[in-house]
Amino acid sequence: MTSALVIGGTGFVGHYTTAELLDHGYKVTVFSRGVRDYPSDPREGVSYVTVARADADALESAAERVDPDIVIDNALFHPEHARVAVEIFADVDAYVYVSSGGVYDAHEIPKREDETALHSFSAEQAGDNTMRTYGPRKAECDRIVRAAADRGVAATCVRPTMVYGPKSTASGDTSLVDAISWAADLPELQDHHDYWIDRIDRYDRVVVPGDGTAIWHRVYVEDVARALRVVAESGTPGEVYNAADRTVFTMEDVIDLIAETLDTTVDVYHASRRELAEFDLEPDDFVLYHHLGSDYPHVLSTCKLSSLGWDSTPPEVAMERTVEESLASERDGSMFDPGREAEERFIEAVTG
Repeated sequence: MTSALVIGGTGFVGHYTTAELLDHGYKVTVFSRGVRDYPSDPREGVSYVTVARADADALESAAERVDPDIVIDNALFHPEHARVAVEIFADVDAYVYVSSGGVYDAHEIPKREDETALHSFSAEQAGDNTMRTYGPRKAECDRIVRAAADRGVAATCVRPTMVYGPKSTASGDTSLVDAISWAADLPELQDHHDYWIDRIDRYDRVVVPGDGTAIWHRVYVEDVARALRVVAESGTPGEVYNAADRTVFTMEDVIDLIAETLDTTVDVYHASRRELAEFDLEPDDFVLYHHLGSDYPHVLSTCKLSSLGWDSTPPEVAMERTVEESLASERDGSMFDPGREAEERFIEAVTG
């Protein structure tokens, strides 16, 4: 049986990655900081090891004991840790670094792995753990991993865009999203869609900034997990593979899909920046618009990953699973709420 090591295996993507590997016959070991509880009833074929990423000696010792065939690294956010990882795992059959679509520093449609410019990185950014340096730090990790492949390490990179899907883990635990923030280097754990699911479930009128055509390419979490396995098995060392839905949705497309999934209808009221300002609102107050950073579409090419036989889940299926779990949870996306009272005042003003 092929053995796999999943670093950061108790996080959102990590849990799905572990399940994906188990379902394909791997024996899996999960490395984690131990911040979250391990499943009380782990699936057969998976074991858990608590080890601090920053402790290079402990990481190397644990890796030697496990002696994995492949490594999926979900928890690599700092260049100094990347340099350690490519040395420790220099002899594995495949080392897959989970990068990010946030590494790109150019407005291109689509963003291609070997053509679109990445963020630069400076020494001053090394000690900054905020989202301000997230892209540059991840981009530098990309460069370190690809350089290791030039030295013979079987290393590849996968760049998922914004990840969505049911937050419940392989053990049925939904607590992993509690108190998680973008600043914690785990952006995919935020409940971006929970806000809109809750809004559309409770109200028949919503405000959407701009004209609703803002595009932030997304990717379903199970598809990310499958991409990581496929790249580990069939990817070419030194190559990079974007991971994103094969269908690109606008912001309003997402809202319509949620409404359709909820079997309801919703009236959308568009608002310009100037109109929102009259009610003490601004476009960035509305999640899924907020993190675009600009009105320029964020779209990733997925041709390279698709060439390995990967495909994405139909959006209707992915959203149905996402909505079902979100409604069953206690999450409502309230951390992103711009204020329903202000929205209602805007709607009343435009409808007379």
